[in-house]
Amino acid sequence: MTRKILVPIDVSETELTQKVITWVEAQARIDDAEVHFLTVVPVLPYYMSLGQGMVDIPDIHELKERAEKKLAEIAAQFSLPDDRKILHCAEGTPRDTILETARLLPADLVIISSHRPDITTYLLGSNAAAVVRHAECPVLVIR
Repeated sequence: MTRKILVPIDVSETELTQKVITWVEAQARIDDAEVHFLTVVPVLPYYMSLGQGMVDIPDIHELKERAEKKLAEIAAQFSLPDDRKILHCAEGTPRDTILETARLLPADLVIISSHRPDITTYLLGSNAAAVVRHAECPVLVIR
């Protein structure tokens, strides 16, 4: 059986991506796992929840196109066979889209990076914390 590893990537956070590379490569070597890279383009209501409702937000198709291109560049940094890299670009709220993608694959493991905590998130970033709480498979959180 081929394992499926889901790796959510925030294409705007290159430092976080660098931290997961060795972990993903090591886990993917076990059972020659497929690695599903996912980036999520937040929709307008998500921006509004962050207090950015009045900001000039580019067209969603333009955002998605840029995100797909950046995700391909990021995935190329991972030393994995190309036939084991699958790229996904979706629209929605990050935590919900990550959880739904993990469920639909179904993923055997989610490897997610997390920001250093602050007073609002205590221990994990809010997206990572939601994934840990609600995922139906193991989650490896990288800091």
